[in-house]
Amino acid sequence: MGGSHSREGLDLSDSSDYSDEDVVEKEIISEIYADAEDWSPTMSTTAVDEVDSRLRDLKLKYGKISSPSVQKTDGKPLNSVKLYVHIGGNTPKAKWVVSEKLTSYKFVKKLNIGDGDEEDEDDEVESWGGVGFWFLKVGKKIRVKVSTDMQVKFFGDQRRVDFVDGGVWALNFFTDEEYRSFVTKFQDFLFENVYGLRSTEENKVKVYGKDFIGWLKPEESDDSIWEDAADGIWKTPEKGQVAFPARDLSEEFEEASTGGGIQSLALGALDNSFLVDDSGVQVVKNFSHGIHGKGVYVKFDDWRLGSGGKSTPKKALLMRAETNMMLMSPMEGKPHSSGLHQLDIETGKIVTDWKFEKDGADITMKDITSDAKGSQLDPSESTFLGLDDNRLCQWDMRDKKGIVQKIASANSPVLQWSQGHQFSRGTNFQCFATSGDGSIVVGSLDGKIRLYSRTTMRQAKTAFPGLGSPITSVDVTYDGKWVLGTTDTYLILICTLFTDKDGKTKTGFSGRMGNKIPAPRLLKLNPVDAHLAGSDNKFHAGHFSWVTESGKQEKHLVATVGKFSVIWNFQQVRNSAHICYQNQQGLKSCYCYKIVPKNESIIESRFMHDKFAFNNSPEAPLVVATPMKVTSVSMFGKR
Repeated sequence: MGGSHSREGLDLSDSSDYSDEDVVEKEIISEIYADAEDWSPTMSTTAVDEVDSRLRDLKLKYGKISSPSVQKTDGKPLNSVKLYVHIGGNTPKAKWVVSEKLTSYKFVKKLNIGDGDEEDEDDEVESWGGVGFWFLKVGKKIRVKVSTDMQVKFFGDQRRVDFVDGGVWALNFFTDEEYRSFVTKFQDFLFENVYGLRSTEENKVKVYGKDFIGWLKPEESDDSIWEDAADGIWKTPEKGQVAFPARDLSEEFEEASTGGGIQSLALGALDNSFLVDDSGVQVVKNFSHGIHGKGVYVKFDDWRLGSGGKSTPKKALLMRAETNMMLMSPMEGKPHSSGLHQLDIETGKIVTDWKFEKDGADITMKDITSDAKGSQLDPSESTFLGLDDNRLCQWDMRDKKGIVQKIASANSPVLQWSQGHQFSRGTNFQCFATSGDGSIVVGSLDGKIRLYSRTTMRQAKTAFPGLGSPITSVDVTYDGKWVLGTTDTYLILICTLFTDKDGKTKTGFSGRMGNKIPAPRLLKLNPVDAHLAGSDNKFHAGHFSWVTESGKQEKHLVATVGKFSVIWNFQQVRNSAHICYQNQQGLKSCYCYKIVPKNESIIESRFMHDKFAFNNSPEAPLVVATPMKVTSVSMFGKR
């Protein structure tokens, strides 16, 4: 199991086997990383020895190479930095080595002129005009578009900036002033690349809105709402310590899927959970130490959509005290579905194939979810929510007379549009989730996160502007006080609490939050872990741990990125005094986490219901599903 700060937190040091004249060519480093298959968790140290050998060969081949000829000030290049590269992945021999003792950086803009591309090589102050994107260039080795894909991490106390570009690199600045200048330029050019506007206060107000001072000026945001995060089971670590104990995770079960090709995971709060794969549904038993196979398997014989094409269900929703499952299959080449299958788990048969229809016309849905967290435990549940690009609605499985459809017929019955709204084009909804009282949070392609009350779906009570990256998944705590949005490169944690004009504390689901909305916090991977996660190193499916009882608070957050399940301590993330937030500019970003590595890309990672947490563990087991296996991981070892 990996740990936070275990790989990237190594000090930059010149005391290595490499002299200051060592030159590490970017292409060779990238080739080495590729050969090592992204430094998988099982990689042997012999591969690191090979890297050392090849780097030594480079020194012999190239010898001492002079610094690039650039404008100099006081004997140093303009914008001078020291460049390091990280080798060794997560092996014991991992280290930073000097790539160039003295080089320089600059930001340049790649302009799109006519049918070709032209790069403006002048100083950045003279390059504001034109349509294009800003790039960071460091000497002759680094040329990378300024974006969140760089997974940049700033170390203010070390005057250091780490980032990913083929390999993992670090810039070390010679003065605090030079470091701060770089950070300011980088953030300004990132804003321009994302929004196509110069990074001025006027443009930030235009993008974020005047009420979102926390997005515009994080240092002026009222953080008092975050201050309820008192030290608990895991206290905030001192400098140099990790956020989790060294040995706090223990694998209990790992077993292969019966059918193979797992597509989704449906965790139950009662006796069973379910794995949906290419061929059917595997029923597994819930224990306090994880899930384990029961040997029951429901096979898909001939599943067809209205179009007549076969499709494997990608979404599974438990209903009616977890005796029924709604399975939604996407249409060929699209994430949308024209209907869904209702599986009776007790008999193992499809009882109804439902169609989505509104005002007599067939429509599609992109996602479905329960009316509220925990409503899957209600034996009389007959409604659920649906989401499409520009639709948010509730579906009713009963006909207009209230009789529940139970028998499949030749013509698929139509779900009743109970309530909802079809918005004008442009909302680009992507994902949604519900709180314990049925409040709805919706994430969009443009990065916006909207909050709707359970009583109306026509207008959002609150709309957070986001940070420019598409929201691919959302979750909300049972009490509705915290919202988690997932993007490809980070998670965004938002507090929905505010005080109204009468002094009452409410959430943004029930009223407009006004102009005192606290700044969000970001959860990120450090650059080394982001690189090690594998070629599919994009975050997806961020979740809170699972509670369905008023007064209980979720303890952890988990997300999947490539071959890693990444766990954050929710209490530490909320703590304004947390070590991660010191010496940071801009929005507070937390890098303290625990990693559960696997040997293949992970489909989904979810915590079981908190009723399955046994006495000496602070959390219910984590279930990690890969295409061929499912693993249960317990916090703090076996019972």
